Amino acid sequence: MNAESLVPLLVALPLVGAAIALIAGRHRRTQVVVSIITLTLVLVIAAILLVVVDVGDAPIAVSVGGWPIPFGIVLYVDRLAALLVVVSSIVLLAVLLFSVGQGAADGDDDTPVSIFHPSYLILAAGIFNAFIAGDLFNLYVGFEILLVASYVLITLGSTESRIRTGVVYIVVSLVSSILFLAAIAMIYGALGTVNMVQISERMVQLPQQTQLVLHLMLLLAFAIKAAVFPLSFWLPDSYPTAPAPVTAVFAGLLTKVGVYAMIRTETELFLDNDVNTLLLVVALATMIVGVLGAVAQAELKRILSFTLVSHIGYMVFGLAIATPAAIGATIYYMIHHIVVQTTLFLAVGLVERRAGSTSILKVKGLMRAAPVIAVLYFIPAINLGGLPPFSGFIGKFALFDAAAQIGTPIMMVMIVGGIVTSLLTLYALMRAWNLSFWREEDDSAETEARISYLGASPTGVETERRVIPKIMTAATSGMVVITVALTVFAGPLYEVCTRIGASLLEPVTLVQLQDEADQ
Repeated sequence: MNAESLVPLLVALPLVGAAIALIAGRHRRTQVVVSIITLTLVLVIAAILLVVVDVGDAPIAVSVGGWPIPFGIVLYVDRLAALLVVVSSIVLLAVLLFSVGQGAADGDDDTPVSIFHPSYLILAAGIFNAFIAGDLFNLYVGFEILLVASYVLITLGSTESRIRTGVVYIVVSLVSSILFLAAIAMIYGALGTVNMVQISERMVQLPQQTQLVLHLMLLLAFAIKAAVFPLSFWLPDSYPTAPAPVTAVFAGLLTKVGVYAMIRTETELFLDNDVNTLLLVVALATMIVGVLGAVAQAELKRILSFTLVSHIGYMVFGLAIATPAAIGATIYYMIHHIVVQTTLFLAVGLVERRAGSTSILKVKGLMRAAPVIAVLYFIPAINLGGLPPFSGFIGKFALFDAAAQIGTPIMMVMIVGGIVTSLLTLYALMRAWNLSFWREEDDSAETEARISYLGASPTGVETERRVIPKIMTAATSGMVVITVALTVFAGPLYEVCTRIGASLLEPVTLVQLQDEADQ
């Protein structure tokens, strides 16, 4: 079996697994086994493809159905796509194990297993399809698969708050999808193709004004999905109401699909029509507004949701620098953020079960009551805050170094903004750590002072304290180990990301794409 025959399996396996899980709706154990086997197989296949494309220094293009490129659906796996599928598979598998433990402990009330597993695998198929799409319409299909599955997952349990936020989420997503589809129609009308390689070759034939309109329409659609300011208003209210496993996978992966689409757009389709200054301004606003929102919150999930928005700004910042070093740093930081943000949401899920709340003004004494959870929160928190020598520091330093090499005044402003954002992120996360873990049970006076200082009431999701199955702790611990591994193996990983950055700025021609498909 050659590598090309493995590529369609990245999407086909999750879809087949979803069908089997749906048929086995009344058999919880069968669904769990099918889901775990499916994601494990995808992880193995993606790892093989990553080695093949990295060692061979050539992407893999597969034309589905035997149609010649560019007429058929093209699945395109380069280093970036393969790396993101590997990381996504790991995250999806870890969150799945976490959800298995939660489902076994709570039953079907919070995450109905008969619905959860098929929807989860369809979500995975949409993510993988988006990452390996070789044409804009197939990328759109991946987004729509994500939308359908994510709407089911975000409203699991059918509580009033979840339905309300789910409606907001789907309306915003549909607006983004309409913009994306309109942009695809305009590009096809102007260039006669939706194949991304062919678009990159023909785009230079269009007037700069036409290129700019198409460029901005795609960026607008992707910015909504990536939660870039000021289009991020929907995220802090949508994610915290979902079940803990759903929130974790949404925070880690869904916004990164939008960032990935922005990276493909900027590096492949519009090299001669950049809007980098606009992206820099938007990146700075995203970083600052997001982190200020995090500082103002008194609820753990909302704090993390605002830091999620804020750190999207770092990725847009790196993309706007538009040098090979900056693109490589952006890829590394995106990998770091997928893993660390997911881990933090899983850790907060454990806090919610142990304390019965996610309000930092109500949760207290967890350092003594649950020291393992304290460690599982602390390590990714200081990583996200950018303390050396963790991967958060490595990624931010690489971005700042790439900006410093440009040396323009706006780059200096961006570096200062990035440093301030990192410090405020660390403050917000460590304030939550201090109140939730170090504060003792009898510190009522201090609690009142904190409430007065924050100008907030101790609101938050109130649930009963529940037992934490070992598999939930194990899944979170495994993710913490992976966050540390990003630092331990930062050298090899960053070298791969550097090669990705260099290759993305060397566009593939249609002849090369056809040659790869014919091999």
